[in-house]
Amino acid sequence: MQTRMYRPPSAFGLSDLRYGMRGLNNYHLSCCVNTLLQTLSATWELGDLLEKWEATGVDSHNVPLQLKSVLSAMRSDLPQPAPHHDFLHCLDRNCVRINMQHDADEVFLALLNFIQQQMDDKSLARKIQDLYKISVETHLRCLECFSIQTQSSYHLSLPLHIKEDHNTLESCMNSFFEQQELRGINCCFCSACEKKTSSEQAVRLLSLPPILCIHLKRFRNSHGYTRKLDCRVTFPETFDFHDIVKKAFCTDFAQNDCIYTLYAVVVHSGTAMFGHYTAYVRHWRNQRWYYADDSDVHEASWEEVKSTYGDIYRGTAYMLMYRRESKEGAQQPKLSG
Repeated sequence: MQTRMYRPPSAFGLSDLRYGMRGLNNYHLSCCVNTLLQTLSATWELGDLLEKWEATGVDSHNVPLQLKSVLSAMRSDLPQPAPHHDFLHCLDRNCVRINMQHDADEVFLALLNFIQQQMDDKSLARKIQDLYKISVETHLRCLECFSIQTQSSYHLSLPLHIKEDHNTLESCMNSFFEQQELRGINCCFCSACEKKTSSEQAVRLLSLPPILCIHLKRFRNSHGYTRKLDCRVTFPETFDFHDIVKKAFCTDFAQNDCIYTLYAVVVHSGTAMFGHYTAYVRHWRNQRWYYADDSDVHEASWEEVKSTYGDIYRGTAYMLMYRRESKEGAQQPKLSG
């Protein structure tokens, strides 16, 4: 967990009201949650699914119910920051404590888990999970008997390690999917040999989701000390998964649409022990970029978004949200702001 810089709430937030971009006051180190709410608000597919949910018999401690309420409020064209105090207290009741420091990826995954656990409409809950579900198959090849074991699993965000040097999103993804040798203490049990053996492991894609969340793992733990890597990680506005990670796909991968366009960036400023979260989001109506820093929301440029590639004196990209484009073009949201 990282410590975040406290930013006091302002009486009147700055927003682009013409397009319903509303800020969020900072209450007791809530910049992490504020930033995630901005990215979730930009994920109009999530808002559409939550609006279909007719919640019955749930109380105010229900996280998806409070999330539905705050996302709806964030779409309205009002001058003051969107109300989300009830949402914060709801998270606190569900052990995501206010007045404490949190990691953005951990809170993001916790929110998706709460949706699965607390929505009474399990069909809609599965559809929300499917928005982010990256299905993979792990291949484990024994280096003694050469038998192959496979296991299917999924990620809700793609965790990418970065090197302490210049990185590209392409190089990070290729590293995630490259074959690795597991020896010594990393040996795995081979059912054919009936013992732990050295092996080769590879991860392959079974399917890609409509929303691809990428977690750039900038925090390293060593001997009980956490430090942040401010090294450079460049990322494109649009990319084709087929082009940049050619060996990532299982043989039975059947999707044709693998082109993704960036629509949100979670940014971390400061050090591992003292920092602050903000976000860049692309508005679904006018496709312009906006910068959200708690209650302050204003228009930004792609050049400003690229400034988050990495620098010790700047905010650095920590999570990237990409939307998959279909051959017919991106779908339009059903809700109006």
